[in-house]
Amino acid sequence: MAPSQAVRCCQRGLSWIPVIFINLVVCWSYYAYVVELCIYTITNTEEQVFYLIVFHLCFFMFIWSYWKTIISKPAIPSKEFCLPKVEKELYEKEERPEAQQEILKRVARDLPVYTRTGSGAIRYCDRCQLIKPDRCHHCSTCDKCVLKMDHHCPWVNNCVGFSNYKFFVLFLAYSMLYCVYIAATVLQYFIQFWTLCRRRAIEHCPENHLPDTHAKFHVLFLFFVAAMFFISILSLFSYHLWLVGKNRTTIEAFRAPVFRNGPDKNGFTLGFRKNITQVFGDQKLWWCIPIYSSSGDGYTFPTRLVNVDSEQGNVEHQAIKCTVDGQTNPRPLNESQNLLLGNDTHSEEKKDGSPANIEVCQPVSVTMENES
Repeated sequence: MAPSQAVRCCQRGLSWIPVIFINLVVCWSYYAYVVELCIYTITNTEEQVFYLIVFHLCFFMFIWSYWKTIISKPAIPSKEFCLPKVEKELYEKEERPEAQQEILKRVARDLPVYTRTGSGAIRYCDRCQLIKPDRCHHCSTCDKCVLKMDHHCPWVNNCVGFSNYKFFVLFLAYSMLYCVYIAATVLQYFIQFWTLCRRRAIEHCPENHLPDTHAKFHVLFLFFVAAMFFISILSLFSYHLWLVGKNRTTIEAFRAPVFRNGPDKNGFTLGFRKNITQVFGDQKLWWCIPIYSSSGDGYTFPTRLVNVDSEQGNVEHQAIKCTVDGQTNPRPLNESQNLLLGNDTHSEEKKDGSPANIEVCQPVSVTMENES
């Protein structure tokens, strides 16, 4: 085995340490709540049953969404975005950046690519040797380009992107619910055990207090751990809810996407309701369940039209170029895309009252001469 491969294997092994740590904490919390609290501490049977039923519901949804985020493979660009063999050879032989860009532009004409680099160049990944689709970025940890990449999360040892972003948001929501439920139900016993520990040195334990057993240590630490994780997850969950409402990724929040007409931080914003629909899907019934239901294909995204200023006698007007599944010719949309776009934004009512055809539209600049 080559040294580089050995280092790579060690890195992959070490990357699972945060996941193992989280699972150990969750396993201990399960034992502390079910055994030490519900079985050994709580004496009321009805209270035991109610606590255990609700706890296992929260626990099941938390584990389900967590492992769905872990095992979902990041969606990567298809071979359609790789350079053809002839163009690839020309690109590798060419040393001038300007000539390389001309090669990339020729290939990108047939692709649904509308974002650019900060300098206006075609976004190309030298590592993966492909033209990056919109909102796609290269992950140095996974060593691959990921569609609609948000970030690489060490706590799930996976890239969070188009294929599992819904699972990641649900994981944050259910982990926060899991922690707040534990903290809320443990609080009264935490207070009693804490009072017991403080009075033990000065007087005998009153009969109405809990017995001084080893369960008190689990209950005390369980409350502290649940409260600590809840506070830390709350800020992260609130931030990602804001991102979903704005239809942005973490990368786009720090660096606005650049379109043909310049950067626009709200370029992919479709409105609050449609932004949520793009992540969680059309059917509200599946929003809270860790089952894939996101809209789109990860390659093309509806964008709002960007106004362009007139420049030295020429006026650039926005025309519409319709793309569906990478094809430049307009085709009928599927039900998911129709519901996502809606008639109010991307279609107009015909005069006779019947709805017009709806298409996934992307902005393209068409230059027209001003009339004197």
